[in-house]
Amino acid sequence: MITAGTIDRPSTHDPKKQDPTMQRPTPEPFVSHETATEHRQNRNHAMQLIPEALARAHVHDRLREAESQRRAVRLATARRMQRRAERASLRARRALAMAVMQ
Repeated sequence: MITAGTIDRPSTHDPKKQDPTMQRPTPEPFVSHETATEHRQNRNHAMQLIPEALARAHVHDRLREAESQRRAVRLATARRMQRRAERASLRARRALAMAVMQ
């Protein structure tokens, strides 16, 4: 009877006969105490900076939104002034035409 093995209980203990997909994962390399402490401190420092990064991103979004609103207001004002100038131009042309006709 042939039974399939698992990672914890391989069907054979001979490494050459084992299925390569059933190999145990390689253990992680040894990390010294100083390196682990430094990594932990860097992670804690990075975690403490998250609210600051979020606040910076929020301010950036608000500034971009405010600039977009300012551009929209300037565009609306420019269009309004353009229409006013076109009406004044038409009035001037009419006045000129009336003056020439008399």
